[in-house]
Amino acid sequence: MTRALGKDKIWTRDLVLASLANFFLAFVFYLLMTTMALYAIGRFGASDAVGGLASSMFVLGAVVARLFAGNLSDLLGRRRVLLISLGVFLVASVSYVPVDSATDSLGLLLAVRAVHGMAFGVASTAAMAIAQSLIPASRRAEGTGYFTLSSTLATAIGPALAVLLVHRSGYTALFVAGIVASALGMLAALLLRAPEPPLDPEHRARLRRFHPRDMLHVDVLPVATTMFLLAVSYSGVLAFLDSFAAEKGLQTGASLFFVAYAVVLFLARLVAGRLQDRRGDNIVVYSSIAAFTVGMVVLGTATSNAAVVVAGAFVGLGWGTLMSALQSIAAGLVPMPRIGVAISTHFFMVDLGVGVGPVVLGALLSTLGYDQMYLALAGIVALSAVLYHLVHGRVDTARRRVARDAGVARAEAPLTV
Repeated sequence: MTRALGKDKIWTRDLVLASLANFFLAFVFYLLMTTMALYAIGRFGASDAVGGLASSMFVLGAVVARLFAGNLSDLLGRRRVLLISLGVFLVASVSYVPVDSATDSLGLLLAVRAVHGMAFGVASTAAMAIAQSLIPASRRAEGTGYFTLSSTLATAIGPALAVLLVHRSGYTALFVAGIVASALGMLAALLLRAPEPPLDPEHRARLRRFHPRDMLHVDVLPVATTMFLLAVSYSGVLAFLDSFAAEKGLQTGASLFFVAYAVVLFLARLVAGRLQDRRGDNIVVYSSIAAFTVGMVVLGTATSNAAVVVAGAFVGLGWGTLMSALQSIAAGLVPMPRIGVAISTHFFMVDLGVGVGPVVLGALLSTLGYDQMYLALAGIVALSAVLYHLVHGRVDTARRRVARDAGVARAEAPLTV
């Protein structure tokens, strides 16, 4: 029997454009996130707490936006929502320039950060929902892994370019780079064509009510809760790696941490998704949780720059792979017209974990110290495997067993003529 290979093709013109739009969104996020706290402190004389708020307002805006982004994408159309939110994202990127030239505009900066984050939350949800609608179901995990490489590249390029621009040319050059990247993201979205699944009148009427149960998908929440625990753990890396490195005199290792993270994750994504599609979710998820746990243990016990780099490699293999693997699982739990809400639910829990984590961990640091904090987070990552098993892992095991038994039965069935 000849297989319709065209239906199983992953890379298409439109998925490339969706990946580009997603890359530029993530690039601007990391470009500004890396420098915004220091900018607020240096430019407006803000305190450390307010400087941190200037950085986190973006994430807080994204968390709020995730509550309605998926519902809005499913209701109005994913491409339309992507274009509108990218338009707001571009305007917000431009707004940093007049804010920088104004006096006493710290409050305005916080407002711009919040709006920018909300636009990011809506746009990234729509872009990922479009990608899921373009990736064939038979290769969903593999395609999701490839697509999310766009975010991985932004993780490596954005912070490095931010530091380079600020040190060599100043913050105006940084903001111009953000504007250019936002415009390129808008251009990619304008060229993009996306399938829009039809909505029956009853479904459309329900979405228009924006009921809380339609903003976060109940079938995705259990798996997304696993993602929340993992995100809290990863937030300890994002928020405190530089401070940890400064205390230990390991700044060289910290500067290479995300380089190792990105390189290993890039290589892992080439095989992890394909393995997940062929061998099931569990083999990838459990292996990635183990790698993430090892990375946090190595970081918590690091006494050399080399150890910090090794930790970055394991964290990239673990956390980075889990991001795409659990997103693929979330997308597979709902029918195609509800993909937007599924993606929104997944990333709402990610953003919530990244936002809440530093607050809780910061309060514990005076008691635990950095070493013990990272070891405690390694324990939380390991325990997340138990939660995953309860909410999805055992289901995947049973499904694979049924499929294997059915295959054996077909192979042993006698031929009839």
